[in-house]
Amino acid sequence: MYQQEREQAQAKTALALMGECGVAPTPDNFELFYTYASGGNPGLAAVMDSIISARKPFTSDVLNDLRSRCLSTARTTQALDNASLGITATLNTVMKKLEAAGRDASDYGKTLSRASGELGDGQSPEELRKFVDTLVVATRSMEARTQTLEKELQHSSQEVSKLKAQLNDVRKESLTDSLTGIANRKAFDTELAASIEDARQNNETVALLMCDIDHFKHFNDTWGHQTGDQVLRLVANCMSENVKGRDTVARFGGEEFAVILRRTALGNATSLADQIRAFVQGKKLVKKSTGEILGTITISIGVAQFGGDDTPTSLIQRADACLYRAKRGGRNRVVHEDEPADVEINAA
Repeated sequence: MYQQEREQAQAKTALALMGECGVAPTPDNFELFYTYASGGNPGLAAVMDSIISARKPFTSDVLNDLRSRCLSTARTTQALDNASLGITATLNTVMKKLEAAGRDASDYGKTLSRASGELGDGQSPEELRKFVDTLVVATRSMEARTQTLEKELQHSSQEVSKLKAQLNDVRKESLTDSLTGIANRKAFDTELAASIEDARQNNETVALLMCDIDHFKHFNDTWGHQTGDQVLRLVANCMSENVKGRDTVARFGGEEFAVILRRTALGNATSLADQIRAFVQGKKLVKKSTGEILGTITISIGVAQFGGDDTPTSLIQRADACLYRAKRGGRNRVVHEDEPADVEINAA
């Protein structure tokens, strides 16, 4: 009873706080504020405390970032813990069964040894019959225990396979942006570091595209955050459709995306970037509820290529600088790092 009253009080606190902060009462937002009110996530509490104390607004980007950083991590950790406990319990059960099977085999061996010692030339037919009956009973018992063990081990193997599949799903989820379905920032950081290391060891090229949706705030302010989410998904799909399997498309943060292009030189990367830019521009944004065409979307892209002394941070900084130049030059365009900074960029 106390637990129920406590949960109801936390729910009321969460709803009241959402009202004070001007946050829409959606299920996703309620989960975030309820978790904060319950005090069960110290990381979330620390971040939200700082936002509330500074009287900063809980924008859509802030809310999405909080869910991505705090809630998804907590869910992933819990899922990993559950799967790990499941595997540990199953393996402990298997070990106990194997130990029991070992004892059964030892007992069966002792039975055979005793029978072998008792077997002699002077035994009567009745004694031989009893001797054979003893061996038959021991052998059948051992066969039954072996068959049972085999079935139990097969079941345990299936359980471990299921748990391994769950771990793979959790791992995939932890590396995927929940809104767009592409790689998240964590996956991007891991892949960029691996790509640079491979390029350094194998003397290969790696290019990086940093992309940003033009006037994204306008879509959110004009049509609402649901339309803004639709824009993000559309751009993510357009980018994914134009890259190869060895490449990585990721949501870098907010309305900014990144593409890691393995074994791709600057010129080819720039061509691909312009292909992506044109592909996005060719799409029409349609409001699903009414079929109303809301307009077109454009993106700006900066392109940089890995150099021998690059770190992931320095490569990102150079690509980001090119992105900034594309934005400053009028948006809806691609700028690569070999373009002189003082050259006027023609509109696409």
